[in-house]
Amino acid sequence: MPAFFLVFIRFYRAIRDGLKEPEFRALFMTVLVVLGTGTVYYHQAEGWSWVDALYFTVVTLTTIGYGDLHPTTPASKIFTIFFIFVGLGIISTFIVLLAERTTKATKNGKKTEQ
Repeated sequence: MPAFFLVFIRFYRAIRDGLKEPEFRALFMTVLVVLGTGTVYYHQAEGWSWVDALYFTVVTLTTIGYGDLHPTTPASKIFTIFFIFVGLGIISTFIVLLAERTTKATKNGKKTEQ
């Protein structure tokens, strides 16, 4: 369990430090807009709770796809197709950038400890 908290702290620091840079901040805000858009849409169109709508949005855009929730209307299915095409690139870019920052911070931390 302590390892989870260490990873969480590293991700938090990577985001906090990244928000000082305009490019990272813009990407972070874009991720929030994408997540918000999907959440609001599925809440309204499918009648899901806010938590279920956010859950489906995150599970879909991270390509986990558990299958426990799925769009039922044709409009929602079409929205989901376009949402995946747009959102997947944004989310994956953010995840890669966050992983790079976390890895770099971890390596820098190990160098200063030696």
